[in-house]
Amino acid sequence: MSFYELILSRRSIRQFKPEPVSTEILERLVNAARLAPSAANLQPLEFIIVAEPEFREKLFPCLKWAGYIAPEGNPKPGHEPVAYIVVLVNLKVRDKGYEWDVGAAVENMILTAWVEGIGSCWLLSFERDKIQEMLKIPVNYKIDSVLALGYPDEKPVVEDMEDSLKYWKDKQECLHVPKRKLKDIIHFNIF
Repeated sequence: MSFYELILSRRSIRQFKPEPVSTEILERLVNAARLAPSAANLQPLEFIIVAEPEFREKLFPCLKWAGYIAPEGNPKPGHEPVAYIVVLVNLKVRDKGYEWDVGAAVENMILTAWVEGIGSCWLLSFERDKIQEMLKIPVNYKIDSVLALGYPDEKPVVEDMEDSLKYWKDKQECLHVPKRKLKDIIHFNIF
């Protein structure tokens, strides 16, 4: 599979197999994030890998999943993520404009995971205060996002967007994800 084909095949995963992801692979994901572009090379990001069952079980209820179809889009019991990477911003290094660093770093992790056959879901809606306390994160760090990880136990499909961008599940529990058509977003030379 070419890199372009890899990108085309990647979807957010919300149902996972109960198979662990090795520490080696999780470290590889963080290393891919570490080497992503960083504005002014300030490198304000740090990461917490959460893979121990005790911590995963405490973290899971703090996360919000698939808003358009909640609770049907939530991982079902026995299909929860087997690891998380919590993305932190050191506010002493950079307190604004770090979003580009986060986007590049998380996309590197998502694609590196997908190469390994590991699905992911990038979560931005969660109980920050509870997680900050639970993981003993210092006050000068902001939790930007959480990347949920595990081997996929679903195969979402892409649909050309017609009237709505809201994803949906069919009767077989297959997630359908509308995407804007290329012809609707591409412009050459002028708008």
